[in-house]
Amino acid sequence: MRVKIENEVLFIHREDVPKYNKQGSIVRNSYFWALRSIAGRANSRYDWEFESEVWLALQRMLISFAESGYLPTQETQLEFASETEEIPKVLRLVSTIIS
Repeated sequence: MRVKIENEVLFIHREDVPKYNKQGSIVRNSYFWALRSIAGRANSRYDWEFESEVWLALQRMLISFAESGYLPTQETQLEFASETEEIPKVLRLVSTIIS
């Protein structure tokens, strides 16, 4: 998931957020609701926002869903742009840098 950090807020690109589908997978829908439950803003018209206070919970959630084996890596990994100064320590286990 493409992300950026501005003013201690992590933004997940709105096109990369998991989609809720009433007829969809239970795991994917649970993932959607879990992410939404800790987001400061979760609206399909905007990037989803996660304040720094929830980054540890976000990290644990991403690791848990990644370990389930039901979701591909690109849906459970935070992708920072190469010009990112530094990935916060609490998010390093679930992050990568893309070019």
